[in-house]
This record gives sequence, structure tokens and C-alpha cells, in this order.
Amino acid sequence: MAGPKQGVVEPFRGDQPRGMVDDLVVPQVLDLENTDERLWVPQAEQVSFRPLLLSVTQGYFVNLLRVRRSGVLSRHRHAGPVHAFPLKGRWHYLEHDWVADTNGYAFEPPGETHTLVVPEDVDEMVTLFHVTGTYVYVDPEGNAVGYEDVFTKLEAARNHYAEVGLGVEYVDQFVR
Repeated sequence: MAGPKQGVVEPFRGDQPRGMVDDLVVPQVLDLENTDERLWVPQAEQVSFRPLLLSVTQGYFVNLLRVRRSGVLSRHRHAGPVHAFPLKGRWHYLEHDWVADTNGYAFEPPGETHTLVVPEDVDEMVTLFHVTGTYVYVDPEGNAVGYEDVFTKLEAARNHYAEVGLGVEYVDQFVR
């Protein structure tokens, strides 16, 4: 396969695939210190998320999760794979001996159930999560007590953005 001519820089001139969704670029998402607090959607006491991509067509979401308290956050089971990139602080699961630490990566397989804990000495934890499918919140025996998916995230964000004056349509930029 031949490459471009040396020294020639030009854009692709052909058509993109029919039905392709628009690109999504969200500036400065990793600047955790200089962010508009209204962008963070409350989820529980001292727990919030910032949506980056809400794929209603493929059933996944990408968001930043911010926790400003220590202790057990949730016990849940994954219906699909999860990719986690800790950006600040650290967390672990009671069921494992590993720790998700700043600048690391964790893969969580579909079907796994675990209990997320933020250690006592962590003032703030922020992790970028790519979640496919549903979280099913469970009790210690595994009985379902709630769930979360791209649609519950979308609804929470719509309500929050309307409430803080950004407008219900603000979240639409993240929907694909």
C-alpha cells in the first residue's frame, strides 16, 4: 500500500460512511481543578459524575466519577465490560487484593460482582469509567436492589442540568 507523497499534507476528500455519528470532543476534561461545578451530576452524598459520552445506540457510557468521601460506595454486578482509569486518589474492591491507583488501569469483566471502597486517607477520588451495559446494585447475597445504565445516567444529567440553569438540552451534546 502506497503512503502519502513526501511533504504533501492534505485532508481526506472522500465521503464518510452514511449514517456515521458526529465526532465528540470535550475540551479540558482532565483539568480537574478548573471545572464548572455545574457539570458534575449528583449521584449520592459526596458522589457525582460528569458525562463524557452517552451512547444510547450501543448501550454504554463514558464518564468521570468523583467521590469526596471515604467508605463503601456501592456493591454491584456488571452486565458488560468496564474499563477504569483512576485520575486522582485510589479505590479498591473488598473482593480483590488489587488497588486502582492514580494513573493506573483496571478492567472489570462482565458478570463480576464487587464492593467499591474509597480508603479513609483519600479526600477525593476521580476515575474515568467506560461502562458497557448495566450496573445492578445488589445486597451482600446478590439480590438486586437497583440498577444504573446509559438511560438512567442520561435522565439524571437532564434533570440536573435543567436545575442548575444549563438547560435540559445541555446533555444532548454527549448523546450518540
